[in-house]
Amino acid sequence: MKRVLLSGVLLLVGAVGALGQQVRVVKLPALQQLLARPSDTTYVVNFWATWCAPCVEELPNFEQLRTRHARDKVKVVLVSLDFASKLDTKVRPFVQRQGLRSTVWLLNETDQNAFIDKVDPSWSGALPFTLIFNNRQQRRQAFEKPLTLTELESALKLVKP
Repeated sequence: MKRVLLSGVLLLVGAVGALGQQVRVVKLPALQQLLARPSDTTYVVNFWATWCAPCVEELPNFEQLRTRHARDKVKVVLVSLDFASKLDTKVRPFVQRQGLRSTVWLLNETDQNAFIDKVDPSWSGALPFTLIFNNRQQRRQAFEKPLTLTELESALKLVKP
């Protein structure tokens, strides 16, 4: 009986964990690999932080975009610029509360000057910042402002094949 009960508890804990979104901590090289990926997939990469009110307000638009284009070659990646030390206390709980299902990364770089220009030379470092690109099509758009769903859809149409 104890074994059955323990198995049930472990199964329940595993199921709850599986429902939660994973937040992958990455360094600049992983981000650079994503930005240089030579595939025909169109990527929508949003840089945000839990403390950035405009970022938080626009996140549902990225979730809706991901849902609308789930069958297309479109991938949404949400890159948190929160401190890595806040992963368990701020970022993961925030992602859970918001119900984010997009890919979520936390960029673990302390020197913004080391990565901002490598992401996009036009980026001042202000948040939110969004890149929409398709490297095979050689199309790219950058936005240093919050985006509505309508703006995201319009930009995606210009980049996506």
